[in-house]
Amino acid sequence: MSIFSAMKAQKAYRLQQKGQKEEAIRLYEEAFQEGVNDTRYNLAYALLIIRDGQYQKAKDFLVAHQKTPGMTQEQRTTLLVDYAACCLKLGDADKGIRTLEQQFRKTQTGLLYQTLGYLYVDKYDREHRPDFDALRAEAARSLEGAAGAAPEEGEAAEPPAGEADGEPAEGEQGTAPEAPVDPEEAWNAKIDEAEAFLKAAVEYDEEDPICLDNMGQFLYRVRGDRAGAKPWFEKALAIKDTQIDTLYFLSRYDEEAGDRASALARLEKAAGGRFSPLNYCTLEALKKEIERLKGA
Repeated sequence: MSIFSAMKAQKAYRLQQKGQKEEAIRLYEEAFQEGVNDTRYNLAYALLIIRDGQYQKAKDFLVAHQKTPGMTQEQRTTLLVDYAACCLKLGDADKGIRTLEQQFRKTQTGLLYQTLGYLYVDKYDREHRPDFDALRAEAARSLEGAAGAAPEEGEAAEPPAGEADGEPAEGEQGTAPEAPVDPEEAWNAKIDEAEAFLKAAVEYDEEDPICLDNMGQFLYRVRGDRAGAKPWFEKALAIKDTQIDTLYFLSRYDEEAGDRASALARLEKAAGGRFSPLNYCTLEALKKEIERLKGA
């Protein structure tokens, strides 16, 4: 790597701060091809292409650079959080959750509380609730088909970022099979665990607006407790009045109360925010809501 390559990466970083996305991406990629491998620039580039919606490309890049020499613990946590966000957007929230759970067992940080908390909310959203009757029927068919058959050797799991030791073993040969767990009971037990985590998050930092918003979203989206969720959104708003999702959910209460002007003001403010893959709302969805309220 030449000094000119390092200067190219520095220039890309400055352009990124100025919002010149396309040129920054081009210069970063040239610098990487020329041998630049600096965690500061790796993470900045990954965030840039994540915000550009290039989730698979970002995920692959993060996996390839998860062992960059000189990476600090804080930088590694950031890398894993960005990796988990990509997993969520690519439809594999479970892998992102496993990765962050493993990292959380090593170190508890505000960033992990924020991100893992949101992934739990999205995972257990009532809209994502499985068809438990279908799962029970599928399990019954599997048991019938496996009766008397020898267990097959499992396939090796693709190790996600941060899971160098691989996935936990499914069980050792010769152990007695566990009694099947009802899928609905298992789902509800996981929801209880998620709620305990979210409560621990707000106890860890009572003034973290993201964790407060996560708690509100959990009650609203997972428990269906809209009345219980509102105070959490209000607490989050009092600390940070620009959070996109907080503004969106509070606008729902405003509209229900007949205050469309306040609902519209909140939505317009939210639409001017900076979106991330971990926002419940998208800019497109907010624009549709704004137009709906304006036409009402």
